[in-house]
Amino acid sequence: MSSPNVDPNEIHKFSEIHHDWWKVDGQCAPLHQINPLRLNYIQQRVDLNHKKIVDIGCGGGILTESLAKAGADITGIDLSQTALDAAKIHSQENNLNINYIYISAEDFAEKHAGEFDVVTCMEMLEHVPDPEAILKACHKLLKPNGKLFLSTINRNLKSYAFAILGAEWILNLLPRGTHDYAKFIKPSELSEWARHTQLTLKDFEGIIYNIFNKTYKLDPDISVNYLAYGEKSS
Repeated sequence: MSSPNVDPNEIHKFSEIHHDWWKVDGQCAPLHQINPLRLNYIQQRVDLNHKKIVDIGCGGGILTESLAKAGADITGIDLSQTALDAAKIHSQENNLNINYIYISAEDFAEKHAGEFDVVTCMEMLEHVPDPEAILKACHKLLKPNGKLFLSTINRNLKSYAFAILGAEWILNLLPRGTHDYAKFIKPSELSEWARHTQLTLKDFEGIIYNIFNKTYKLDPDISVNYLAYGEKSS
């Protein structure tokens, strides 16, 4: 195995919340609330039925399970064993056939190059030391014309105010210390990394939080949280 592209502090952070992954009003509540938006964004761009998909950085399996329910042949990978344990237990309780594996994206790509119709990597790129290496792994995993779906956080004063000060310190939507502003990723940076790996990002869409009715929606504003869709060339 290669040296994992991982920050041990980040793994510890997400391993600590393993009891909360499937509590819709717990520390992972924002992930549950935005999950229908993420799934809809994906389904608008690809028919998931019988598609072979890998969910990189799957955590406790919130998106992974939704993809399975939509008919995908789904694998979830992560480097937090406790998160994977929570994912496995929940999928078994719901009679879902999901293959969860403790492995890095890079090592998984070495073993399964060109096997997947779709790769998803949500809320993960801003937590690794080398996000471009993850994109390289995504490219390697995809079949020709395969689809890639990403989500992360923009880096600017607004995103600092909203994603850290607002979400972690004022509204307590997330545990304090969840995010490191220096690791946030501008869409221009993400696009450049994609080009380096022969991926083409075709679309960006923002996720907006309404503090008054406590709901999320998709929006053209990508200044804070955003989704990206790309494809591997044939």
